[in-house]
Amino acid sequence: MLRWRSLDPMLRDAAGAALLIVAAFVPGVAELGLEVGELHLRADDRISLALLLAQAAALVLRRRRPVLCLALVAAAFAAHQLAGYPPTVAGLALLVALYSAGAHQERRRREAAATASLAYAALAVALHLRGSAERMIDFVTFFAVLAACWAAGSWVRARQAEEQRRRRESVGAAITAERARIARELHDVVTHHVTAMVVQSDTAGLLVGPQPDRAVEAVAAVSRSGREALTELRVLLGVLEGGLDERTPAASGLADLVDRMRRAGQPVDFAEEGGPGPDGGLGLAVHRVVQECLTNAVRHARGRPTRVLVRHDGDGTAIEVVTAGSSRGEPRPGRGLTGLRERIKVFGGTFDAAGGPEGDFRVRAWLPRSRAEASSSASPSGSGAGGHG
Repeated sequence: MLRWRSLDPMLRDAAGAALLIVAAFVPGVAELGLEVGELHLRADDRISLALLLAQAAALVLRRRRPVLCLALVAAAFAAHQLAGYPPTVAGLALLVALYSAGAHQERRRREAAATASLAYAALAVALHLRGSAERMIDFVTFFAVLAACWAAGSWVRARQAEEQRRRRESVGAAITAERARIARELHDVVTHHVTAMVVQSDTAGLLVGPQPDRAVEAVAAVSRSGREALTELRVLLGVLEGGLDERTPAASGLADLVDRMRRAGQPVDFAEEGGPGPDGGLGLAVHRVVQECLTNAVRHARGRPTRVLVRHDGDGTAIEVVTAGSSRGEPRPGRGLTGLRERIKVFGGTFDAAGGPEGDFRVRAWLPRSRAEASSSASPSGSGAGGHG
């Protein structure tokens, strides 16, 4: 069965007009109309029938041409009242036309309202001159009813406009957040791999003379880092294009990440306890925290020992990364630490980064497993790298 709301609006309006016309010929319903003036000068005839049809049929235009609809309905209604015909249910079309003008008219709304008010005042004067027994308070009351119909349409219009505005803002905010997330992911990927490539290239330059075999190994490591960077960038570009699902680099495991940093010349003591580790958004968050900390270590404490401990249990995942002798006062709150803090915050976890009393730099993070499982289908905000700042 075809639903009413699935019909074209103009077809719905045409059906409503047809029903109003039919109701105008149903005994007991036809007389339940709208009346002002109460002249009662003549019985129904062909002219009254034409005015009845004009009032109802004009409702077909109530959405597409609301002011024209109101003008046609009001003219037919005024002629019907001035002629002194008996009231008809088709007169209710005036209330519908006023509501439609308030709800659907786009431009010159004030002019239309002022014109309609002046037209009603002229009708009231004309009815009085025709001998209407209505008092001033009766005409004012009738005008208040008509104005309420217009106001109801205006209220609905304002409410719909507000809902559309909120929807646009919500979509805009979602797009902005997604762009920021992807930008931070790109920053993670590029900074980590390029930093490793630079360090490995420098190492190759130093070893090309005395240790050619290690120089070849360092150059090979540069090539691997470049290919890995390109793979992750292709994944992220696929997300932007909407044609690919995001795959987390955590699938390769933290051990591979640590091994790459060791080949770059950074001594890393790595331990992973419990398990298996989380996947999805939480797995990516764990991977990024360790990745950024190791990138920071290479950039700011190259060659100094770094200790990484990742512990998984039933409550969540705890991460601790300590780099010896890399702290020089308080860390600057730049892109790297801010990005990590934002990423952990998405999962309701905790994050702390500070220098130790012996000049070590320590990063601690904890991500609750329950919050992560609830958000496993959502992609978290990315973090940036770029040192302790």
